[in-house]
Amino acid sequence: MIPIELTEVAKEVKTRLATIKGQVEGISKMIDAGKDPEQILVQFKSLDKGLQKARHLLLDEVFRKSLALKIVQTVDACPGNCGKEEKIERILNEFPNLSLEEITTKMKEVSELEAFVKGNKPV
Repeated sequence: MIPIELTEVAKEVKTRLATIKGQVEGISKMIDAGKDPEQILVQFKSLDKGLQKARHLLLDEVFRKSLALKIVQTVDACPGNCGKEEKIERILNEFPNLSLEEITTKMKEVSELEAFVKGNKPV
């Protein structure tokens, strides 16, 4: 597991979580005060969007770091004559533009490449 450093992204996530905490408390007060259900629903929608954004920011940061480390390990294990140089180079070039969903797929692909270059397992 990669420790989460207090990067700008982590700070932004913490700020969003503090906002979300305030929103939850606000919704609770609205319910206690018998506010209009439509107003409460609007607050829930806002809360959902905030949670989705915070989750995406954090997962993107953690997954991207994990993939970067995996790529480095694979490159180190392939000194230029492992037979998978083109695949490794392709992943290196794609890395900066990967979406969160693509990162998880690439993590699997890089793990298979790493296993191949370390132990000559088929890929």
